Amino acid sequence: MPSFEYEALDGGGRSRRGVVNADSARLARQELRRLQLTPVSITTPREKAGAEGARKTPKIGASELVNLTRQLAVLIGASTPLEEALNAVALQTEKPGSRKRLLAVRERVLEGWRFADALGEDRKSFSDLYRAVVAAGETSGDLSGVLDRLATMLEKNRTMLNKAIASLIYPAALAMVAGLVVTALMTQVVPKIVEQFQTFDAKLPFVTQFVIGISNFLGAYGLYLILGAVLGGVMFWRAMRTPIFKLAFDRWILTVPLLGKLLRGLDGARFARTLATLFAGGAPLLDSLKGAQRTIGNSYMRDRLDGAITQVREGASLAGALKRAAVLPPMMTHMIAAGERAGAVPLMLDKSATQLEEEFDTASTVALRLLEPAIIIAMGGTVMLIVVAILLPILRLNSLASG
Repeated sequence: MPSFEYEALDGGGRSRRGVVNADSARLARQELRRLQLTPVSITTPREKAGAEGARKTPKIGASELVNLTRQLAVLIGASTPLEEALNAVALQTEKPGSRKRLLAVRERVLEGWRFADALGEDRKSFSDLYRAVVAAGETSGDLSGVLDRLATMLEKNRTMLNKAIASLIYPAALAMVAGLVVTALMTQVVPKIVEQFQTFDAKLPFVTQFVIGISNFLGAYGLYLILGAVLGGVMFWRAMRTPIFKLAFDRWILTVPLLGKLLRGLDGARFARTLATLFAGGAPLLDSLKGAQRTIGNSYMRDRLDGAITQVREGASLAGALKRAAVLPPMMTHMIAAGERAGAVPLMLDKSATQLEEEFDTASTVALRLLEPAIIIAMGGTVMLIVVAILLPILRLNSLASG
């Protein structure tokens, strides 16, 4: 039964908005009158989406998409028809934009569309990978199980990304504060103290001369340094949009100690989790590999996996092809090889993804704990250098005066 969004007036003249199910707009109005509401406007979700297209209805957020997918998996697993499950999930959604999008998908399903094709009408909310997993579930006949695995995959990938971002926020903020404090000391405090030293004819210690030189340089060229940094950032951003430069940079960053290992593990975990979800859902291995490849952020790793996919297409084993690509963690390829021998590739992929996620969590925590004191020590050392540069001339002058 189609759904209609309505705006109506109750007996007290107050405006009411909501959703009513009816076979036609005329019957929807009759239902509203039965509920003692006076219809003002009635639209289908697709009509509403078209009318509000210029206002850009917000897409379904990442966390909300995980919850919606999990709820659909539970309802479908309880033998609820797909259109009823979509309707139930849409009606309990708090955000109007998400409700409109889900009801529009339901309309397509009622018209006879496959679920994955109906999701294709809203590519902003449902990615190519999401739709590929759903299509695999429809083909295998286990849509509920596939949706549950899909929700787990989305949640794990999101958690990994959030951890990566959270691990960098505090050190970046600490480094920024440290930089601002040192810059303020060098440009505001040191010049005023230097003015006092200039009244004396005594030769200043080397440390003092060094600090004064840096202070003068920052005072004279500080603005140019800021402009240069901004210009360099813009140029780097533009260069990263060119495939050749991005490929070279992504290849280089994988060789950076610690950081390269962390990024390789992060992308490897996403790749393994996605491949396991697609393959276990019934998608062909080559399609699963292509879908999992799209989740990798590093362009060099994606490029190397192109060759692995070609080798698998030509008959090579999955573990052998991935090992020759030489971009995924060795532990992962060993576990895939064991999975191929035991006929349990999805299970081993899930286990390797979990292990890589744990390794990433541990390594990022250790790196963060080391980075924080390193920044504090660097800041303390710089401040101490400034203090020593200021105190040495004062002590020398005092010794001369007492002599």
